[in-house]
Amino acid sequence: MSKNPIIVFEGIEASGKTLHINNVARYLKKKNRKFVKLREPGGTRTAEIIRKIILNNKSNFNKITDLLLYLAARSENVEKIIKNNYRKKIILIDRFIDSTLAYQHYGMGINKKLIINLNKFILYKIKPDFTFLNIVNRKNLKIRLNKRINKNRYDKFNFNFYNKVQNGFIDLAKSNNKYFIINSNNEIKYNKKLIIKKIISLI
Repeated sequence: MSKNPIIVFEGIEASGKTLHINNVARYLKKKNRKFVKLREPGGTRTAEIIRKIILNNKSNFNKITDLLLYLAARSENVEKIIKNNYRKKIILIDRFIDSTLAYQHYGMGINKKLIINLNKFILYKIKPDFTFLNIVNRKNLKIRLNKRINKNRYDKFNFNFYNKVQNGFIDLAKSNNKYFIINSNNEIKYNKKLIIKKIISLI
């Protein structure tokens, strides 16, 4: 594996992925490692505009439009951020291609082959080198979502949908040995140490 890998943090809402990617970023900064950190949807200026459209509570578009908006934001990131830093810096991404499969295929039922082919078209030969998958049980998911003051459109799906998406992530992880599953129901400090230990071995 390259010493400047693409490392992705995946998981459903309130699973702790954003907390952990920020912790890894602080660790890399402390170690004076060159890295870039971005989120999906979002990243570039244009991708952040698309993010606002996707997550806006007033947005009411069909699942194909939803998919294409996510892919449009990803295309912006690939062309303007990822390609420019690929193998030059560590790239940390909060959600990436497997989120599209988990949400749009496993959650919404869009054809899996279609999503894979569209991602291939956008990414060329770029692939994640390693993925941290954060999983959360229903009890903690409910507690954490209820604590959120400003909920976006994706914070308001029913628990059956989140369950399908999380099971989709787990299914993807089973067929990929470059996955590391984090039980976010454990203590945060414990998981932080676990992730940093793995990061050290990756870089």
